[in-house]
Amino acid sequence: MKILVTGATGKLGSKIVESLLKTIPASDLAVSVRNPEKAAGLRARGVEVRQGDFDQPESLDNAFAGIDRLLIISADGDNDTRTRQHANAVAAAERAGVKFIAYTSLADATESKNIFAPTHVATEAAIIKTGIPYSFLRNNWYLENEMGGIQGAIAGAPWVTSAGAGKVGWALQQDYAEAAAAVLVGNGHENTVYELSGPLLTQEELATALGAVLGKEIPVQQVSDEKYAEIMKGLGVPDFAIPIVVGIQESIRNGSLEVESNDFEKVLGRPITPINEALTQIVHAISQSK
Repeated sequence: MKILVTGATGKLGSKIVESLLKTIPASDLAVSVRNPEKAAGLRARGVEVRQGDFDQPESLDNAFAGIDRLLIISADGDNDTRTRQHANAVAAAERAGVKFIAYTSLADATESKNIFAPTHVATEAAIIKTGIPYSFLRNNWYLENEMGGIQGAIAGAPWVTSAGAGKVGWALQQDYAEAAAAVLVGNGHENTVYELSGPLLTQEELATALGAVLGKEIPVQQVSDEKYAEIMKGLGVPDFAIPIVVGIQESIRNGSLEVESNDFEKVLGRPITPINEALTQIVHAISQSK
């Protein structure tokens, strides 16, 4: 059985590959990457490295040839670009005769008001239309997405948000990676939808947990979207990204990530990393990188 992971040199992709290599031989794993040079380390370990670009559908025919189980990791970019790229990947998987597709989707995708939901709705529908057995890994929110706020808090800044009382099911990328690997190598995951969500927390609760890890109180500033945009601009967030970061806050405020589920533990076969331990790991990684 040959498994292929797309986007394997990205932050999540590289963690999924490492998780897979703990359970299957390197010869059973292939990766599809835009720039094969970045995956030289994987090739040296016996993983088959294939060139594949979601913007070049013909490259995906070679990348997906002879693959049994495929993981499509959602791409970066605006919704229209990602929707087009994912459609190319799904069509190539169908042409290649792939027997199973796992896809990293978004919490409660088909019902979500989240800024990123339209891409995931379209991609899930495209995968279902192929008739290929699938598993949708509806990832809630990576704790690593809060890296800027965590670094700010370490430096003494308040936790600034316009997300109100909206709750989020944060979890470490490592937990999401291990869940994806478990679905790729496990049995009985055909035509499944997993809501991969950690325990739900508000911004205040997250700041309190971070404060416990840092041993100090972190004040939380709830601001308007306009004020949040102004603060982000002042912190150097580029103009094109301002509507996105504000949109994320709005999406949290409207409850789009407030999804309660025990699917994570079901897929992992263990509880996810508790929030204080997860924050400790991130704080440690930040201090190591200085």
